[in-house]
Amino acid sequence: MKTKTTRIHQSRWILIVVVLLTLAGITGLASGALLDPTTIPKWENQITGPPPVYVPTTPNYYVVNMSQFTQTLLPPSMGLQTTVYGYGGLTKDAVTGAPLGYIRNSPGPTFEITRGVATKVKWVNDLTGPHILPVDPSLMWANPNNVTFVAPWDPYPPGNASAQSPIPVCVHVHGGEVQSTVDGGPDAWFTFNGIHGAAYYTSEPTTGNAAVYPYPNKQPAATIWYHDHALGMTRLNVIAGLAGFYLIRDPADPIAKILPKGKYEVPLAIQDRIFQDNGSLWMDSNGTNPDIHPYWQPEFFGDTIMVNGLVWPNMNVDRAAYRFRILDGSTARFYHLYFSNGMSFKVIGSEGGYLKTPVTVTSLLVAPAERPDIIVDFSSLAPGTKVILMNDANAPFPDGDPVTAETSQIMQFTVTNKVGPKAVPLPSVLNPTLTGSFPNLPAPVKTRNLSLWEIMGPLGPAEILVDGQRYDAPVSELPVQGTTEEWVVVNPTADTHPIHLHLVMFQVVSRQTFDVVPWSDAWLAINHPPDDNSTGLTAPLDHPTYDVPIAPFLTGSPTGAEDIEKGWKDTVRMNPGEVTKIRVRFATATGAAFPFDARVGYGYVWHCHIIDHEDNEMMRPYQVV
Repeated sequence: MKTKTTRIHQSRWILIVVVLLTLAGITGLASGALLDPTTIPKWENQITGPPPVYVPTTPNYYVVNMSQFTQTLLPPSMGLQTTVYGYGGLTKDAVTGAPLGYIRNSPGPTFEITRGVATKVKWVNDLTGPHILPVDPSLMWANPNNVTFVAPWDPYPPGNASAQSPIPVCVHVHGGEVQSTVDGGPDAWFTFNGIHGAAYYTSEPTTGNAAVYPYPNKQPAATIWYHDHALGMTRLNVIAGLAGFYLIRDPADPIAKILPKGKYEVPLAIQDRIFQDNGSLWMDSNGTNPDIHPYWQPEFFGDTIMVNGLVWPNMNVDRAAYRFRILDGSTARFYHLYFSNGMSFKVIGSEGGYLKTPVTVTSLLVAPAERPDIIVDFSSLAPGTKVILMNDANAPFPDGDPVTAETSQIMQFTVTNKVGPKAVPLPSVLNPTLTGSFPNLPAPVKTRNLSLWEIMGPLGPAEILVDGQRYDAPVSELPVQGTTEEWVVVNPTADTHPIHLHLVMFQVVSRQTFDVVPWSDAWLAINHPPDDNSTGLTAPLDHPTYDVPIAPFLTGSPTGAEDIEKGWKDTVRMNPGEVTKIRVRFATATGAAFPFDARVGYGYVWHCHIIDHEDNEMMRPYQVV
């Protein structure tokens, strides 16, 4: 008898066949339309330092617009420009502070924010459309024209005109402690011509294509980021280029004073892409189940790797220590990072700031939206040494296809003869909020049992759900402001899902294996819709989810948080066949009350940060009460 996990793996093989047929031109793609990644020169693109930094137009007030333009992502010798979406605004050089004027880029310039200094950002949508990637109108999505779409679907390109334009956007500062009115949740979208979603908000009068969001910035220093979050099309807007870093710095931070800084501190956003032979971005517009979703596929995996908007770049480095703030900005690809020479490096931080203690490693697994903060010391390497940042994570992770020769390489570092500051010893305790045993949050006042599900179509996943519920089902998570909860999440699917909670940082408690089939059968027995045929979840639930205790199905022993996870997290890897526990306090990471009332506004969301999953129902609202 085949298990549910086996059936899911079979669907992966079907998906692979569909993709191969597509690439062969059988499903409508013109022969030769895709750029062969093996023909792209590596290490020609150059990262010369950290990205430009925004400057306010008036004190603590920024104006940032979203627009379409062309950019050189591929190596210059290829002579190809790529049409992208990006953020733009007034900027300065990140190292010298010299004014650079207006710059727009993909990824966007970096916000460098001082902790405790409140700011406002005016986000302006100048994207007139049509969208450069296929908008799937069969998903639950923003639908600015409020059109009812029915099969048969118009093939892409050009797709359905009333879906491709105008382009909804909303900006989520991922990791930010903000009121839900300015969280940039999926229903807060707005268009260039003034159409907007139910949660649209602006703190001051604007034209219809803008929203002004105030940010208190009172949370600890951390690497957070900003990206688009429009309902049902986040994957499209992020692949098109709408993402960037948002760094919070604390002048009173004693650790920052001894870390590499200036040109030796570089944010690195790793993303994967597919290019056409004219330089254009490409996404498969043949859905896995085209009669259900004409363009949507369960995961996008690019055949080309890009760092800070440059395909397979080189970075010349001094014989010195560097601080790299890494972001996995890909839609679905995990990266298991290591250096080609086997050198070790130190992990000092995660999404919410410093770890409890520095951790020395030779490799590091990073899921979409995770943001490790690392120290790499090149000071002992001879001038001329070339070191490649490598990757060997399967896609989908963990049991998908192995990397290719191309996707196994991220970027190259070339050591120069210049000498810079060496790494200094780090204190054994980096983060005073994490002293004592881990996790060190208070005992939970409530435990929530939750689960992750795939609904299969004829040719593979048709939608992915949290707790068997769609996004628009009634809100079921209603945490009390200031309290601590334990979320116990059961994953019977074949994928590792990086689960992200808006508003809060949390701590990883444990992971433990469980008997997948008996638990799934027990869950389905009391939760499946009446027409279910007992082969798995075949439709979203039409009632509240009924809890099935996991304890009788647990196997083995629980394992605590990995050393690189012993810090404040906003995104956590939830592995297949495991139960993952996280402890969440609905207050600031320091334990203080939020500097706003988290009960006000449209509410928050939690979701998988494989963005293809998020865009097809693997997202749920929650409200603080």
